[in-house]
Amino acid sequence: MHVTASAPGKLVLSGEYAVLDGAPAVAVAVNRRARVRIETSQAACHTVVSPGYLDTQGRFEAAGDGIAWLSGRQDYALVEHVWSALGFQAPTTLALQLDSRAFVDAASGIKLGIGSSAALAVALAAALAEVGDARMDLFRAALDGHRRLQGGLGSGIDVACSLLGGLIEYSLHEAPGRSLGWPDGLLMAVFWVGASASTADRIGRLGQVVGKPSRPALAMASERMAAVWESGSATDILDEYRDYVRALRLFSDDHGLGVFDAGHAELAAGAEAAGLVYKPCGAGGGDTGVCLATDADALAGFVAGEAAGRALCPDILLDPAGVEVGREKA
Repeated sequence: MHVTASAPGKLVLSGEYAVLDGAPAVAVAVNRRARVRIETSQAACHTVVSPGYLDTQGRFEAAGDGIAWLSGRQDYALVEHVWSALGFQAPTTLALQLDSRAFVDAASGIKLGIGSSAALAVALAAALAEVGDARMDLFRAALDGHRRLQGGLGSGIDVACSLLGGLIEYSLHEAPGRSLGWPDGLLMAVFWVGASASTADRIGRLGQVVGKPSRPALAMASERMAAVWESGSATDILDEYRDYVRALRLFSDDHGLGVFDAGHAELAAGAEAAGLVYKPCGAGGGDTGVCLATDADALAGFVAGEAAGRALCPDILLDPAGVEVGREKA
């Protein structure tokens, strides 16, 4: 038998950073998927590879509810963390294949910053659960495994979005979140600024700064954004975003996070001049951003004009499906 699983990446649309303080966040799953394949094997030990991403093969044996590595521990730490979080018991020797190539810019080899590790954690947890014929809390297992990989950091919104798919609202108090419908008439274009950003680094910086008034202000702005996303009114969403982007910029400046660095500030200024809304996604300071609009011509003009020098990713679209699992005979 062999099992396959896939899970989508994500873009955080509002509530970044504030979600760590209990505020609601909104995120959308996107059509770049992490894929996991698990097959029974005749090898002497379990193996794991990541074609197109890593050149090394990991080799390990099961040890209780965990893993004893023979090679590849540093490269494949996520496998150990998710395996342990599930308390997985392998029924036989397994060959694992992890594929996150869809999350990397082919020309530069730089990650796009749309949640590859979270998507891989969800897909891996789902595939292992299918192999073990086990009913498990996939969200908790993937979240625990992913947090261990990140040194205990993160809200879990990326894991929730990869699990559920589509547009979701998420908070620490209502995990794994709930699904929302995409507002009629709301258009989205995704930009990649060509530089990577470390979420863990920025969360670490945030923890070193005494909270300033802009921090609770961002939480309140996130509450308002979640409410208008729930309303489904594209016009109200764009109107509320203008205040939200200002609150996010002030929060970033106060806490030295550089959310609008790496070209995001220029894109935001150009979008504002065109009557559109632009914001970095997630931690900011690199990776991706989104431009939102209700006027298709205005959005197309922005994409073709001021933003023409940026690396637009036109094939990054909403993915309505969350994690998907299949089982086939070899």
